[in-house]
Amino acid sequence: MYHPFSVVETTKTAWTIFKKNFATIIVYSIAASFLLLVLGGVVEFVIAPEEFTGKMIVSLFMVFVQTYTTLGLYKLIFTVIDSEYYEFEFSQILPPFKSIMSYLGVIFSMAFVVTTFHLLMSKMDDYPYLQQLIEDVAAIAALYFALRIMFFITFIIDDKSGGLESLRQSFQLTKGYFFKILAMLGIILLFIALPAALSQYKGLSFISIAIIITYPFVNIILAVTYRKLIYSHQDVDDDIAETN
Repeated sequence: MYHPFSVVETTKTAWTIFKKNFATIIVYSIAASFLLLVLGGVVEFVIAPEEFTGKMIVSLFMVFVQTYTTLGLYKLIFTVIDSEYYEFEFSQILPPFKSIMSYLGVIFSMAFVVTTFHLLMSKMDDYPYLQQLIEDVAAIAALYFALRIMFFITFIIDDKSGGLESLRQSFQLTKGYFFKILAMLGIILLFIALPAALSQYKGLSFISIAIIITYPFVNIILAVTYRKLIYSHQDVDDDIAETN
């Protein structure tokens, strides 16, 4: 291989991309956060439906908007990576409806599996030791599964894959790289968890605003990791800006 996958090199590349496109990415992050905040306020203080149907409609709408902004961020990340040497238009960062549906299909399927599992576990309250054993095994399996499918969103956006296809592709992409991906996940969690933990201390609550910076950065790390893994599997030079 020209450039075998490296945790350090991948993190440095992500940081370089973040620095070069800091203003563009932060403006998008702030705008998306503001939109979600405003919509959340409108839902809570203006609409505030009490009936079940109204709550479900509002919840689904908020999920759709959050999905749109999340996929839009990934579109923006891949656009600035691939458009390093030329200008790009705003329309290039709008996620297609098909991608949104694919993403929601995966998310709702996972939610269904988790909910079903908890319901089954609640029926085993009379067998606490067996219940705990199953939950411990399930937690380990869930971590392994999460690491293997963590790139499904990048395939949905970058490769325009469907839901099931993106999961299969992510499994193939992560084959043979489990521990390196685990290290990358550790870095991602650090950038998310550290500001959250520090903001809990008295006088440091302002640190929570750092999520506006750390959240897009960890998504850049994920996108760059995805591209680097593809290059390693293809045994090609890993020029992030030129290979799609």
